[in-house]
Amino acid sequence: MSRTITIDHVTRIEGHARIDIHLNDQGKVASTQFHVTQFRGFEKFVEGRPYYEMPAITARICGICPVSHLLAASKACDAIMAVTIPEPARLLRELLHCAQFVQSHALSFFHLSAPDLLLGFDSDPKLRNIVGLVEKYPEAARDGIALRKFGQQAIERLAGERIHPSWTVPGGVNKPLSADDRDRLLTDLPLARSIIRRTLKTFKAMLDGFPEESDAFGNMPTMHAGLTDIDGNLQIYDGFVRFRGADGKTAASISRPLDYSKYIGEASMPDSYLKAPYFKPLGYPEGAYRVGPLARLNVAESCGTPEADLELEEYRQRLGRMVHSSFFYHYARLIEALYASERMEELLNDPAILDRQVRAEAGVNAREGVGIIEAPRGVLIHHYRVDERGAMKWANLIVATGHNNLAINRSIQQVAERFVDGNHLQEGAVNRVSAVVRAYDPCLSCSTHAFGQMPMRLRLVAPNGVVVDEMSAG
Repeated sequence: MSRTITIDHVTRIEGHARIDIHLNDQGKVASTQFHVTQFRGFEKFVEGRPYYEMPAITARICGICPVSHLLAASKACDAIMAVTIPEPARLLRELLHCAQFVQSHALSFFHLSAPDLLLGFDSDPKLRNIVGLVEKYPEAARDGIALRKFGQQAIERLAGERIHPSWTVPGGVNKPLSADDRDRLLTDLPLARSIIRRTLKTFKAMLDGFPEESDAFGNMPTMHAGLTDIDGNLQIYDGFVRFRGADGKTAASISRPLDYSKYIGEASMPDSYLKAPYFKPLGYPEGAYRVGPLARLNVAESCGTPEADLELEEYRQRLGRMVHSSFFYHYARLIEALYASERMEELLNDPAILDRQVRAEAGVNAREGVGIIEAPRGVLIHHYRVDERGAMKWANLIVATGHNNLAINRSIQQVAERFVDGNHLQEGAVNRVSAVVRAYDPCLSCSTHAFGQMPMRLRLVAPNGVVVDEMSAG
């Protein structure tokens, strides 16, 4: 008989998701489904609020990457005000974002994925967690804690608070950086960079130990999207949204934020609250693409900082110019952490970083604004429309996990087909299905909002776990 394996809670990710693996009569994988089971209505309940409240409101979407929403929202509000923010404010926003990248990538690599990578995908699930990592690899655990602490303290020194700071505002930032805080950040940077270097060395030495995972963790040709400058250098705060095909050829470049909708469409899926963006010229679902660290390194010509560019060169020598396996999101994430630490030093040494002019003042000069940045997990888009008084009439948010939705679903299918055998089911095989989701570092709280008609599914489950009835609405 056909059967279904359900992973009710995908662990070590932000948010709530379920995976169904459907087996055929022979016990082989027939199909899979990735269900994002939580729903949050930020796009609707911001309606009627003043536009200048949007950074503070949307930052509450997530406690891991609030800085990303602060910056995207602030850029959308800058567009509504039709202002160019002061250059020192732009530098400070980018500096804050670099600190966010370091702390977020540290969390993803050390706390969420390292238990699989260091302890093993087939290790005892009771120990395959951060506690087990502390016991067996205490130095790596300490490095992860120290690196994330550095990023969070940097955010606090810049913005006054580690989570949901109110420092980033429409028109710039609300307070300049002091010389003392700049010097403290420069003093702390060498330790953070030494941890990243050490972790990169350890990870590269491990790569040959994961041949099957490298081959089957979402190893598929898709498009990739990310921000670059006009020369093709990696950008995380501002730039052009570049789409590159699996063959390495540039398919599109979006220079004007409002034009994103010409290239990005959004489909609703019947079994998930997560939208499925796609590249419009190719249609749905053929226009699947990936964002985030792997995609950014595929799209960019270079990082633009010395050490990161050396690591990028080695990365491409090992894996090729276009890297298609999502297993290597981990590798790309560490290179980006190195880039962010180098870029922080460059920004802190720029004399303009201490300038006192950090905010432009204006009212509503445009009824529509779009802010686009690179969140640690990938391209983040905030699109707002307001009335003549600046009250929010409409909002649409497209987050990294949404962009990756189609790719995550395909990756789950590929991993399940390779590792899951219903006749000889092994826990490590099921863990690998969850692990490919972790490779994307999804943020599901960020990803689910209100757009169109969302389905609701009710399941009646008996005490023994058997589903006795099910119905859908919407």
